[in-house]
Amino acid sequence: MKLTVNGAVHELDIEPEMPLLWVLRDELNIKGPKFGCGIAMCGACTVHVDGEPVRSCSLAIGDVEGEVTTIDAIASDDTLHAVQEAWIKEQVPQCGYCQSGQIMSAVALLRDVPNPTDEDIDDAMSGNLCRCGTYPRIRAAIKSAAAMKVGA
Repeated sequence: MKLTVNGAVHELDIEPEMPLLWVLRDELNIKGPKFGCGIAMCGACTVHVDGEPVRSCSLAIGDVEGEVTTIDAIASDDTLHAVQEAWIKEQVPQCGYCQSGQIMSAVALLRDVPNPTDEDIDDAMSGNLCRCGTYPRIRAAIKSAAAMKVGA
């Protein structure tokens, strides 16, 4: 089976039922996506498949159609993504465990809605849980990232 992840093509000898998250973490040693719940409810495992956010814990590798992008590849060689910069600026993380999934969902939101309202943010981020409760900081960071992109 061939899988393109973060721009690299990988040849894998695995069962098609294996969840994408396990392929990323255990087979390809890509540790950005996290295991949270295993039932696609928390969002910690969020990655993009052809630009769309998906929960990698419940997506079988045999069902993946398109290129997979993880948080490990959203920044350029020497520059953070605007969302990552905003996350730092707004001091979003506390424990940090859910942040890769939160960031991947925010990146997809800003790609589709460059200047989101609070309602847009709430809708796009509703499937990403944060046990530390940093939702106000997450919203502030998304608005900050939107302003960075608009001003750029």
